[in-house]
Amino acid sequence: MAVHHGTGNARRRYRYIDKFLNKAGPSTDPDFVPGAPTIATLEESKVLVIGAGGLGCEILKNLAMSGFKDIHVIDMDTIDVSNLNRQFLFRKDDVGKSKAEVAAACVMERCKDVKITPFNGKIQDKYEDFYMQFKIIICGLDSIEARRWINATLVSMVDMDNPESLKPLVDGGTEGFKGQARVILPTLTSCIECQLDMHAPRAAVPLCTLATIPRQPEHCIEWAKIIAWEEHRKGVVLDTDDPEHITWLYDQALNRAKEFSIPGVTYQLTQGVVKNIIPAIASTNAIVAAACCNEAFKLATTCNPNLANYMMYTGDDAIYTYTFEHEQKPDCPVCGNLAKTITVNPNHTLLQFIESLGERPEAQLKKPTLRTESTSLYFQSPPSLEEQTRPNLSKRLGELVADGEEIGVSDPAFTIDFKFKLVFES
Repeated sequence: MAVHHGTGNARRRYRYIDKFLNKAGPSTDPDFVPGAPTIATLEESKVLVIGAGGLGCEILKNLAMSGFKDIHVIDMDTIDVSNLNRQFLFRKDDVGKSKAEVAAACVMERCKDVKITPFNGKIQDKYEDFYMQFKIIICGLDSIEARRWINATLVSMVDMDNPESLKPLVDGGTEGFKGQARVILPTLTSCIECQLDMHAPRAAVPLCTLATIPRQPEHCIEWAKIIAWEEHRKGVVLDTDDPEHITWLYDQALNRAKEFSIPGVTYQLTQGVVKNIIPAIASTNAIVAAACCNEAFKLATTCNPNLANYMMYTGDDAIYTYTFEHEQKPDCPVCGNLAKTITVNPNHTLLQFIESLGERPEAQLKKPTLRTESTSLYFQSPPSLEEQTRPNLSKRLGELVADGEEIGVSDPAFTIDFKFKLVFES
């Protein structure tokens, strides 16, 4: 006979979920205990959802309907009218309000027995103690940089003497009709940094096009970001999550577009270009969010084995999914212990190499500071060190480093240092 945890009426909502929890199946964990203990574990599992946008709305709804009772959500964005076509927890009257707060209130209104705690702010503003309280962390982000940050943070938190310090990360992402879901067990499985080369950066627009003959609204926005910002706000680090910075870029791009009679520059497009956001499709969000919540449910209850460890989805020409195990890389700068080998042309200048770090799929570093074991190659800041190391930018790599030498690279967007081994082309 099925055993239910809590009152009968409150549990009826989850009667279909309980079919998985009230009896063992052929693939359940050997330690799985069917019935009330597992249901209690599920209800007591504290889950953090990062992002309350298109993917986050779906995830919050799914978690609440899957039996999770203690959910936390963090997002720094406010609701824009353009969100309303797919972020179904929001209404027109919510425009301008915090996404996290409105999403939490909307789900709790429908699911009275679920508690959702919202946080309006950046994930980077939270300390390790904040993340240590959760059993599972689920990402519904639209930013590679933010994914890399939380990935590095969770890996650094792992203490081999404390099993509770290992926080499973379920990451979902969508790009138009394509998406992926993955399960990361920090230090044990392939992490986001190991898989970075699967997220190649956008192809760069030639600088001469931006500076002289822009043809598209995106060119005007890139001009504002790369050229106008450097001319007018030199020394100020561009924060793509700061509304004031985005507004300034939008105004500059709009004036540039008017000068060349180019229509189409909007605040939303400026955000998309600057943050490399690809328009979201509601059905893709629903499918990927379902996959993420399915994995969270399995991790919390051990009712079935979790994904090992990457699922790809595409729905443009036809509906297709493919699952595979992405291997951990020994030279991963986050979870590995070896320097990543990069082949370089010794005749290229240090400036060319720095620019290439932003374009290389395995690096994607925007403002790197470089040093060898014995000397500083280039510092982005403070201004005094930048000025002191600036002459190195015009020097050839062959003059500055030896073939096979390791360099350390840091970037203000990340909490870790990267190690690269430079091997000269023959």
